[in-house]
Amino acid sequence: MTSIRHFPATHPLPDWRNLGVMLRVLLGANLLALLAALTQSPELASWLPRFIEMAALVEPLLLCTLLALAASRDLLRRLPERLGQLAVLLISGGLAYAQTAYWQSLSLGEGGNPARPAVLAVAGAALLLGYFELRSRAFSPAQAEARLAALNARIRPHFLFNTLNAVLSLIRAQPQRAEAALESLSDLFRAAMRDPGALVSLADEIELGKQYLELEHLRLGERLAVDWQIGPVSLEQPIPPLMLQPLLENAVYHGIEPTPEGGTVRIAIEQRGEELQIAIANPTAGRAQHAVGNQMAVANIRERLALYYDLEARLEIETGEHHYEVRISLPCRQKNP
Repeated sequence: MTSIRHFPATHPLPDWRNLGVMLRVLLGANLLALLAALTQSPELASWLPRFIEMAALVEPLLLCTLLALAASRDLLRRLPERLGQLAVLLISGGLAYAQTAYWQSLSLGEGGNPARPAVLAVAGAALLLGYFELRSRAFSPAQAEARLAALNARIRPHFLFNTLNAVLSLIRAQPQRAEAALESLSDLFRAAMRDPGALVSLADEIELGKQYLELEHLRLGERLAVDWQIGPVSLEQPIPPLMLQPLLENAVYHGIEPTPEGGTVRIAIEQRGEELQIAIANPTAGRAQHAVGNQMAVANIRERLALYYDLEARLEIETGEHHYEVRISLPCRQKNP
């Protein structure tokens, strides 16, 4: 089963293809170069030219090293932890040595032993690996799943009680429909109680959203219209659970319910390259009221996306006078057996 244990922050060896890891490596290495420039400059005013000179040497090495580590990520992760870290150090030092020797052969670099830049590269890589190891302990699977459980616990009561009220309203007037609605409600309960650290298929999440909207349709009748626009996308794509339903609930509660004539909730799902894009839009009676009402669900989902995907996922909001839309972009992941 695919779970949070397979994602960036919880693995002791970084995912070198993850955007957040790349940005942290670039920032960390440039910060080390900046400190070195400040240390080597005889005067404070001369640190900037020295930093630019060092950056011209460091940036190509950084990019080549990240490219090599990204290409060998799967192999490195199959190694024992310490052996994988040693391999990263050797790659960093070897590329630094090769780059320095090549530049010296072209008379582009300063003279000296190429082993010195290699040692500095190994030392910088060791510092960054230490940071990532400490970070993986801070975001251990147990802690991450505990945080996810707490976030899911904040989501569950809202839609469970709302859907239960929708069913109760049918028991006397339409008992047969109420019985069918209770069956759907049991599926919603089951989905809400599943392991918060485990991913679900896109198909399951879509089905959960449809069941929820059907229950709301029992309550709101023709005031609620739904427009599903699902493009060519793999329905087996794993995504975090309870990603659609809280946003659908907000769309109904803040967009459809306050409007006497109702409206349409539009859900668009498509894949663009290696990115899965989900958009949920609805009319709104008042921009400020809707934004405040949506704050908890949006913050909750944004934090869960950070736990699963680091910086590779995005959540954006577009508001208008009578329009509200939430867009989520996720990296496409292969489903683990």
